[in-house]
Amino acid sequence: MSDQLEAVLFDVDGTLMDTNYWHVVAWDRAFAEHGVPQPAWRLHAAIGMGGDRLVAAVAGDEIEQRLGDDVRAAWKRIYDEYLYRTRAFDGAQELLERTHEAGLTVVLASSGNPQHLDYAREQLGPDKYFDHVLSGEDVEASKPAADLFALALQKVGLEPAAAHRVVVVGDTRWDVESARALGIDTVGLLCGGRAACELREAGAVETYDDPAQLVERFGSSPLGR
Repeated sequence: MSDQLEAVLFDVDGTLMDTNYWHVVAWDRAFAEHGVPQPAWRLHAAIGMGGDRLVAAVAGDEIEQRLGDDVRAAWKRIYDEYLYRTRAFDGAQELLERTHEAGLTVVLASSGNPQHLDYAREQLGPDKYFDHVLSGEDVEASKPAADLFALALQKVGLEPAAAHRVVVVGDTRWDVESARALGIDTVGLLCGGRAACELREAGAVETYDDPAQLVERFGSSPLGR
């Protein structure tokens, strides 16, 4: 079986878009509105999970059962206020373009809200640079479940046994764990606020500061080798 790379699956929030800290602020306000404030460090540690998992992960099952849907609704309303203050990281458009021009299939695979993903697409350049776009609404279980990347494999026409011909680019341990469950390697970016050691301990094969550094080192990275 060929080991040639065929596709790259890009996380969006914290990987291509500078959004993670706005998410922390929005979740912080949402929990506080409902009388259950949470430490910001716990919120930051959970960013990258789908919202369907985050409330329980941060505040526990009792809060999820009692207030989960209300907190998520508040988070979306508040984050929508910040959405137009978010922007693509330097090098993000160039990274998608470089990957596309290398002949690789490009997939945006985000556990996020489709509306937010639509805004990100506008910031990330021409649609011709990505072949498929997937959001959390396309699967039953969000990251760190492997559903989103499993669907991405289907979209690019690869069987699970060919997972070694795909690379994920992400910024959180949830991206790495989701990919590892399918046998996919992950390149970690630090621009989402996670340390290189955390991503490597989760299983990332290499780490780079941000999209711009990955573009600079593209030829020697797992995307270009």
